[in-house]
Amino acid sequence: MRAILEGNTMRVPSNALEASRDVSALRRRVLIVDDEPTVREVVGQFLELEGFRVLSASSGLEALRLIEQTPPDLIVLDLTLPGIDGLEVCRRLRTTSAIPILMLTARARDAEKLVGFEVGADDYLTKPFNPLELVARVQAIMRRLEAMSVPAMVFDGNLHFGSVTIRPQIRQVERDGLPVELTTKEFDLLQFLVSHPKQVFTREQLLLHVWNYDNYGDDSTVTVHICRLREKVERNPAKPRHLRTVWGIGYRFEP
Repeated sequence: MRAILEGNTMRVPSNALEASRDVSALRRRVLIVDDEPTVREVVGQFLELEGFRVLSASSGLEALRLIEQTPPDLIVLDLTLPGIDGLEVCRRLRTTSAIPILMLTARARDAEKLVGFEVGADDYLTKPFNPLELVARVQAIMRRLEAMSVPAMVFDGNLHFGSVTIRPQIRQVERDGLPVELTTKEFDLLQFLVSHPKQVFTREQLLLHVWNYDNYGDDSTVTVHICRLREKVERNPAKPRHLRTVWGIGYRFEP
């Protein structure tokens, strides 16, 4: 079974309806961002056959507006878009969101793929592609998320762990439904770690990403902020469940 891109048209196999549904895909929202209507239509059809709810956008700005209004569970993002390109869309999203991104590109150069991964893409697929492979990659990403117990922000635009909710759009944190008072950097640090579940960061890396300090930051700043955050969001700060120390290296967030 094949579907290939030929110029501006893509042939959909007549027996596509026989594709089996993946139960884990039901009710999951996938946003397709591509300026080619045929790609949006055909990829959308294949994803819908597997039980996904499909949203679509033809430009980067339209995608960002749609994501703010209706956060998807996964984004299929073309690299070449009118206005702001896929890399810039990815950069902007990664400041507030860990929604997984499968990037599409007509370019096959390894250097460009590396840039995509550096700005936050989760996977890459080069055009022309088989839509069944795209569906398989989407399903694989979803299975990894479920296995890692990624915070529920992939469903509603917010980040959740334990009894804590982080609302990035209004920079608010709640615990057991009550507001938690955080300083600006405490919020930034918490959001950054929760947006990168299970990833280990050194104190130097956190200084760079959260404080924008490159060479002159005091890494004890990170230690102090982690301690304060544990007091505010952990059930037992002495034995933290979520903000974990990786001895000799740094810290990680455990969902």
